[in-house]
Amino acid sequence: MASTQPVFIAFQANNDTRPIIDAILADNPEAKLNEMPALVKIDAPGRLVVKRDTIAELAGRDFDLREIYINLISLSGEVDESDDEFVLAWR
Repeated sequence: MASTQPVFIAFQANNDTRPIIDAILADNPEAKLNEMPALVKIDAPGRLVVKRDTIAELAGRDFDLREIYINLISLSGEVDESDDEFVLAWR
């Protein structure tokens, strides 16, 4: 059975992170956005997926998922990553 323990990811709030945040919200309908000055946090119950293809489409350019680390502040959950997806979940 999959865990529903909350996971989150937080980024600096800037123009570079907007397509990443929009992609996460598009691919994770249960995710909740929490915007603060200089920080954007996305919470999700159990699992959160960041998809390279969705970010690339919204950014209008090729996107390497490792680019998320540039503006990443914090996260909660076990990380499973590939070239195409960055997944946070508790196992």
